[in-house]
Amino acid sequence: MAEAHSAVAFSFAITHDGWDVNFDREVLYLVWESGLRSWKKRLARFRNSVSNGVYPGHLQSLYVLWALLVATHFGGFNIPFGLVQKALSVLPGTSTMWQVIACLLAALTMWLSVIFLMRYLLKVLLMYKGWMYESRAPGARISFKTMLWVSIVKVLSGWNKPRLYSFQGSLPRLPLPSVKDTMKRLLKGDCNECRWSSNYVSDWWEEYVYLRGRSPLMVNSNFYGTDAILLRPTTNQAARAGAIIHFCLQFRRLIERQELEPIMLQNMVPLCSWQYERLFNTVRVPGVETDKLVHYQDSTHVTVYHKGRYFKLMVYSRGRLLKPVEIQRQIEQILHNKSEPMIGEERVAALTAGERSHWAHIRQTWFNRGHNRTSLHCIERAAFNVCLDDKDYGYDEKNPSKLDEYCRVLLHGQGHDRWFDKSFNLCFSKNGFVGFNAEHTWADAPVMGHLWEYVIWSELQNGYTAEGNTHGIIETAPPPPIRLQWDLNKEEIMKGIDVSYNIAQNLLNDVDLRILTYTQYGKGFMKSCRVSPDAFIQLLLQLSYYRDAGRFCLTYEASMTRLFREGRTETVRSCTIESTAWVRAMEDPNATVEERMQLFVKASKRHQLGYQDAMAGRGIDRHLFCLYVVSKYLELDSPFLQEVFNEPWRLSTSQTPHGQTSMLDMKKYPKCVSAGGGFGPVADDGYGVSYIIVGEDTIFFHVSSKKSCPITSSSNFVKQIERSLKDIKDLFTEYKKLKNNE
Repeated sequence: MAEAHSAVAFSFAITHDGWDVNFDREVLYLVWESGLRSWKKRLARFRNSVSNGVYPGHLQSLYVLWALLVATHFGGFNIPFGLVQKALSVLPGTSTMWQVIACLLAALTMWLSVIFLMRYLLKVLLMYKGWMYESRAPGARISFKTMLWVSIVKVLSGWNKPRLYSFQGSLPRLPLPSVKDTMKRLLKGDCNECRWSSNYVSDWWEEYVYLRGRSPLMVNSNFYGTDAILLRPTTNQAARAGAIIHFCLQFRRLIERQELEPIMLQNMVPLCSWQYERLFNTVRVPGVETDKLVHYQDSTHVTVYHKGRYFKLMVYSRGRLLKPVEIQRQIEQILHNKSEPMIGEERVAALTAGERSHWAHIRQTWFNRGHNRTSLHCIERAAFNVCLDDKDYGYDEKNPSKLDEYCRVLLHGQGHDRWFDKSFNLCFSKNGFVGFNAEHTWADAPVMGHLWEYVIWSELQNGYTAEGNTHGIIETAPPPPIRLQWDLNKEEIMKGIDVSYNIAQNLLNDVDLRILTYTQYGKGFMKSCRVSPDAFIQLLLQLSYYRDAGRFCLTYEASMTRLFREGRTETVRSCTIESTAWVRAMEDPNATVEERMQLFVKASKRHQLGYQDAMAGRGIDRHLFCLYVVSKYLELDSPFLQEVFNEPWRLSTSQTPHGQTSMLDMKKYPKCVSAGGGFGPVADDGYGVSYIIVGEDTIFFHVSSKKSCPITSSSNFVKQIERSLKDIKDLFTEYKKLKNNE
């Protein structure tokens, strides 16, 4: 409808009486508003680019320096290096005005020299990774080298508040290790040239690991995240959706204006913010051989799916973002809409859940014109997609097993009620719970985690009325939802949808997903044992897998490399020689408590070193991956690389970040507990395990596997995790008693 209005915004005809001009004032106003918004964003981007380009310097310092040089020059004092006189020699005059301009040129020269020196120095300093290897044990001394480094970094970056992308130009490139070093680390840790690029891994990783994959995104690639399950701010689906949609768009505005501060490790070392650029207005478009990731500069709408129908929801009106109460009104209109789905509309999103090449053929043939093209573009250009589910799900403290169903809904839904190509889908239950399903190509989980922390924090700050509605009043009726139109009543299209739908059903029915909520102990106990919580959990998973499968396996743990420009992830190989020795000792009835403890400490230190190496750009697998890509490009056979990449990751693990920012303080908001998120199994005969350590005494484990595999069982693996958690605590308790008795 909006497109049709645009077509007749302005028209004219020649008659016997002269020119006949017709125009729609409202549509012309919308066109003017859209253009004005576009130019405002361009101006803001230019201003931010200048600010980022001179960071850690400040633009105002140039004006101060200029004023000082003017005062010095006209006071009769000499300017260093005779810069003002040299500038005057090339200017057309020597009047007062030209002398002021000469002072400006001199100030600009001096200012830029200092700025570039500071930026270069900051870049050199950020190459140092020795701080990661410093002991964090109580009473441990920090080396003089690291203390000096900390002092200089704080001086350089502490006097000007950074914007989201302020550090991008100062972040070092991911170092390209030598083949010799990579082989050395591989042999030590495994128990079983691109210098013009900002990052020698990221482009190939995105292309070959994600975009060229032909298998379904649902379960195989997309991941999910859950609500703050103990808060229950409202049970009103429309109110919750109105608030969350508004806060997500507020976060987008912070990204566009670069008002977000970058995530800083130790409140000092910046992480790369590159992935935030594609959080909104982004879609993965299917291709016959390879997909492509498309990001739109702006979007003023979201799309909503409810009871098999799609709606376009305008979230901006007359140049401003709609308030939560206004979006709630729009959502209520959708919920009260009694229209029936068009033929094929209810399951059209199954195309995004099936094989990618099949979806590409259908898209190119049947979605290239008419209503189908218009509606498809509306969904793909939306800021994100919203799913109003017509069922209850969530968390029940009296019945934690309900988390299993909750997370399955977020992971795959019904296989046709999520637009899996979108950067993320917001999913709302009838009883007010929320979660998300995110496509993986554009970014990794911590970016969605940052958005989620902001959204939940904003909810806590704004709250709801006693009746469960959003606060505020509606002064002017918001734009009504627009029903999307489809032309799917053709045999070839319906057959194509059915093919993808059947694939999706087979895939989701094969998922065995179990969630463990463990509250006996958590981070507090692990820290009292002077062990890295992540190393503790990884060793626990090694013991659990061995007890479940009776063997060891290649284990993948995701570590981030965002200390480098455009960094994404690196693999930590958690199954090491040291970890297997400890697991065998735990299963050996003749092993003593001291032997087991010594092996545990040794294995945890080895794991922590591997994690630190991965973060510091000294990992193994991304370098091997790039060597493999080059070998394929050069048509060179490498039996070694072939063997490395044919070995499946039967245990794929990842820690969900919690508390990346200071917004969600557990002391201030003790009920602000998220169950984290998860993903599907990577190998057909393996497990996908995601975990989140919340507060001092809670851990959530998300364990996935395939029902069709006779040797895996998520329920049994969860039982082994519980058993191993108890045994490790007993080990530390017995060891402490033994030491006290000596």
